[in-house]
Amino acid sequence: MHLLGVFFHGATLAFERDDLGREIMGIAVPGALALMADPLASLVDTAFIGRIGPVEIAAVGVSIVVFNQVTRIAVFPLVSVTTSFVAEEDATSSDRNKDEISGENEHNVSEMDELITHEENNATSSKSSFETDSSEINTEHKRKKIPSVSTALLLGGVLGLVETLLLVSCAKPILDFMGVKADTGMLNPALQYLVLRSLGAPAVLLSLAMQGVFRGLKDTRTPLYATVAGDAINIVLDPIFMFVFQYGVSGAAVAHVISQYFIAAILLCRLRLQVELLPPNLKHLPIGRFLKNGSMLLARVIAATCCVTLSASMAARLGSTQMAAFQICLQIWLASSLLADGLAFAGQAIIASAFARKDHLKAKATASRVLQLGLILGLLLGLLLGVGLHTGSRLFTEDQGVLHHIYVAIPFVALTQPINALAFVFDGVNYGASDFAYAAYSLILVAIVSIAWIVTLANYSGFIGIWIALSIYMCLRMFAGLWRIGTARGPWAFLRS
Repeated sequence: MHLLGVFFHGATLAFERDDLGREIMGIAVPGALALMADPLASLVDTAFIGRIGPVEIAAVGVSIVVFNQVTRIAVFPLVSVTTSFVAEEDATSSDRNKDEISGENEHNVSEMDELITHEENNATSSKSSFETDSSEINTEHKRKKIPSVSTALLLGGVLGLVETLLLVSCAKPILDFMGVKADTGMLNPALQYLVLRSLGAPAVLLSLAMQGVFRGLKDTRTPLYATVAGDAINIVLDPIFMFVFQYGVSGAAVAHVISQYFIAAILLCRLRLQVELLPPNLKHLPIGRFLKNGSMLLARVIAATCCVTLSASMAARLGSTQMAAFQICLQIWLASSLLADGLAFAGQAIIASAFARKDHLKAKATASRVLQLGLILGLLLGLLLGVGLHTGSRLFTEDQGVLHHIYVAIPFVALTQPINALAFVFDGVNYGASDFAYAAYSLILVAIVSIAWIVTLANYSGFIGIWIALSIYMCLRMFAGLWRIGTARGPWAFLRS
């Protein structure tokens, strides 16, 4: 099987600090930390709200699931295609600029030689002219012209406004569908939090679109600094709005919205220094390419969202205690797994650049390295969560009923970490190869099977059944990513030779 050749290729170099290793870590570590920052801020929200009561934490838990899943549906396809397209365009434009500068330098040197031959006294002025020309060339190319950047910002802004209108106008029926009923006491706090949080959707989607741009440029440090600064503001404002001003769950939502607009402002100011944001003409924007590939990933993310949202809905139907435990475990499950997304981003950006340059050797080496690191990371996360959650769960709640259900879910949260890590890294590897069609079709099939398991096991086994079904879902998702490379199909057909 070709997978063995890829997975064990250079296995002894997994921790080697060579050029490839440094490039991967330079993207993966800041990228993972940036991804971790927002879920950690949500965990802080959860911890503060947990001090109010189990009903409030369950209500906000449902609202967070709804907001995050709607946001994921809206922005995930955009961010994924943006990273690949920006990496491809940046690689090809960089090569083209190098060729142009090289040709320009050769032309200038040739002219200088003629001037030196015919007029020795003008050599100094000719050299000065040459240096000035080179300086002008460097200045000209300082701000990059990448059409995909403008396209991503345009689509991100439009999608953000659409999401706000959707959630504000449909908040109550959405929560009703999620199992939040008025007689449970969860409806009012859930409604308040969701409506206020939705006002920050334009900032969230623009920020995520810009993060996709920076990842394509192989710069994950800038999003990290912006995200940490914004989340620090969120953490400071949370207790002020919630307890000093006594706004309760509404205060948590307002603090989060303020922090998101702050993050968007930082990223936009930084991006305009590196890239020309406004194209000379809308005809230059690859909107059609974005929509074609984005629509395929939209189908994929809807399928994935259905699985997670259905799980949360089934947990809410079990009661506020089970939903509170599910929300805490889900946040930890997703937050820890996001570390693997850092490796996925690195793999995607480097592989996309390699494919654009037709450098198949680097594509294979990168895929091997990030998969090996992903497996190791998953094993370490599983060990850490298996040990740490038994004592750390009291940071989120003191309710004994909620704690009991958290302890039930710990084995599933911990043991699935290696599977989750490989699944996410396989996603990044296949996105880097622009294999969006396979990514969409395969996950739709996985979701169909998983939804049947979620409904069946939740009805027969309750809370533990939901976690068994989620574990099955992640196993199938990992296998789908493995199959494409393992059979050397699609863009990976070169592995056969």
